[in-house]
Amino acid sequence: MAEPEKGILSDRNVLPTDEYIFSLIGNNKEHWNRIMDYLSGNFSNIAGNWNYYNDGKQWLFKMVQKKKTIFWLSVIPETFRITFYFGDKAEPFIENSDLTTEIKDGFRTAHRYGKIRPITIRITCEQDVDNVLKLVELKAKMK
Repeated sequence: MAEPEKGILSDRNVLPTDEYIFSLIGNNKEHWNRIMDYLSGNFSNIAGNWNYYNDGKQWLFKMVQKKKTIFWLSVIPETFRITFYFGDKAEPFIENSDLTTEIKDGFRTAHRYGKIRPITIRITCEQDVDNVLKLVELKAKMK
């Protein structure tokens, strides 16, 4: 398994603004906007915020619905990635979804962190955005 790309928002003194993020992700700004527009248009109780985390020495965007974390987002060279964490009870829902085989296989074989496993999507095309939106819907429905 390849080592994940390191996030590039590592200066704790530089708060990530939309303008700064868009200068880093270039054309993937369209994908960013599509995801954020979908969230704001379909969930009234969802919000996100940037925090600097000392353990990873980088800024991460945490999207939450009430108190439940929906996903984590980090900016990487020329794009961004979104990571969801699911417990074992989500496995049948993931398996029976129309997510790609690659995503399902990745979830099955992912390293466990206690009772949860990650699904990470590097955003480079419309299909990646579609998969993120499917995972948002799944995560929002999970208890």
